Amino acid sequence: MLAIDPLLLGDIDWVSLGIVGLKVLVVFAVGLVATMLMVWFERKVIAGMQNRIGPNKAGPFGLLQTLADGIKLFFKEDLIPDRADRFVFRLAPFLAFVPAFLSFAIIPLGGDFRGDSDGIVTWFGRETRVQLADPSIGVLFALAISAIAVYGIMLAGWSSGSKYPLLGSVRASAQMVSYEAALGLSIASVLVVAGTLSTSGIVDAQSTLGTWNIVATGVVPFVVFLIAATAELNRPPFDLVEAEQELVGGFHTEYSSIRFALFYLAEFMNTVTMSAMIVTLFFGGPQPPAIGGTVLDIPLLPNALEGTVWLLAKVLVFLYIYVWFRATLPRLRYDQLMDLGWKLLIPVSLGWFMMLVAQRLGRTLGWNLGVVTAVSIAVLGACWFLLQRALTVSAQRRDREGAAF
Repeated sequence: MLAIDPLLLGDIDWVSLGIVGLKVLVVFAVGLVATMLMVWFERKVIAGMQNRIGPNKAGPFGLLQTLADGIKLFFKEDLIPDRADRFVFRLAPFLAFVPAFLSFAIIPLGGDFRGDSDGIVTWFGRETRVQLADPSIGVLFALAISAIAVYGIMLAGWSSGSKYPLLGSVRASAQMVSYEAALGLSIASVLVVAGTLSTSGIVDAQSTLGTWNIVATGVVPFVVFLIAATAELNRPPFDLVEAEQELVGGFHTEYSSIRFALFYLAEFMNTVTMSAMIVTLFFGGPQPPAIGGTVLDIPLLPNALEGTVWLLAKVLVFLYIYVWFRATLPRLRYDQLMDLGWKLLIPVSLGWFMMLVAQRLGRTLGWNLGVVTAVSIAVLGACWFLLQRALTVSAQRRDREGAAF
């Protein structure tokens, strides 16, 4: 584990430990500040789309409104239902909040990936990466950590001792598990192309626009990942877990004060983290756009800092897209939500992954890639036809049984 950062190779002194501590503080501070600004950003952008003013009283341009809301929630009365499991009730918000920070820890936040630099920078005479940790199984770590959030939501609804939060948590768990399958398959397509599980390795392989994984994987895994990530984050139009007109407030109906704030922060922190993960996996991370040997540089900035600026710009694009989704798309019904995940996204992502594997195998064995692609498309088309036929027959049988009953 000590070899995940060049800083920790060989002898470890107080300077190295100090840099690691500084990284921990920076990642924690950046995560909190980014979450606070994301709440403000979402309110202002939606207000602009709906011809409203939005926050404008607390601080310049309303920037301190989120801080004011946090202070208000901190001093509100903290209620625990009489029938609640008190220990689990207190634990659940942290199971939802902490994984967001742990996932953020493996995101490359900058660095110089040009040439043989491999994203390594020099701080205080020590070589290191501009990320807290770079485990060789970084992507698997992110998937495992994101799965822990499901436990937080499920336990929050169960421990409340009320039927409405329990129904909301069951719905949320089914939704997140369903879309996590499609999410994992789209990531597997990236891993086939990149050939590594390390996040810095994935970024390093995307040196030009032509090698960005959105191009190298054929766009489809990116579209599947974006939709599945939106559903797993419980963001609109997939925010059925807290559809107040259906289930009161979902899994956190009985929560108040700082514990409710933790769920609230977890949702927005996960949005920032997932946007950074999308940029890392598909859009070159902190690498600047480059076509051939032409690199779109930002003047007067060193390469390491320039990477951070590019990462921030790319993440802001996806944060805007998530806000755009909330402002424009109507909420899906729950049956539509599950049908989209199981009947469309999972088959499409699995089929595309198998085609990429066939192309990779054909390239390795020297096969004709045109023939391999054509055969793969034909096989996938036949499988899709059979799947749709099976679904149609199943629906017809269900309708006949319903009519007979």
